Parts: sequence; C-alpha cells; structure tokens
Amino acid sequence: MKFRDLQLERLERDATFTGGYSPAIVRAFRKTMNSIRQAVISPDLYNTKSLHLEKLRGTKPPLHSMRLNDQFRLIVEFTKEKTREIVIIIEIGDYH
Repeated sequence: MKFRDLQLERLERDATFTGGYSPAIVRAFRKTMNSIRQAVISPDLYNTKSLHLEKLRGTKPPLHSMRLNDQFRLIVEFTKEKTREIVIIIEIGDYH
C-alpha cells in the first residue's frame, strides 16, 4: 500500500490525527484501510460488499472508489509492482 497524500498516510498511522475530517469519516477511513490491508488481491475488495468498490469512469489511470459514507469516498488506484498488486491511496473525495 502506498499513499499519494501524506495527510491520509498520517490519518491512518496517527490515532490522534483527524486531518480535519469528522470522527465518523475517520472511523470509516480506518475501517476501510483495515479491509485493504487484509485483502490479498483486488477481487477480495470487490467481494467485500460493504466497501461498494467501483471503477470510476473516464479516469486515466483507472481509479476506483470505496464508500466511506453516503457523501465521502476513498479514491484508490490499483497497480502492479513486480509480481504483486499495490493499492495507492489517492484521496478522500466529497461526491455531493
């Protein structure tokens, strides 16, 4: 797993950091990050229905979103590095 946004990396690693997000978003983000860490390959994430993982249309490279709540999504990119798949955490997006 890699992070394109250093604040999101800190949000995952520092239990006291909120990054300006509400406590509910922080909890949802950390729960989603736990699911990502437990997944072996991206189909594992697609099979976790509560994540609502979907490919975003019209993005290059192809990006995906995972639902944090009704309003916010975690935007990620899947890429190959040598023989393993890497999830790159891009941003938390507000879709309303």
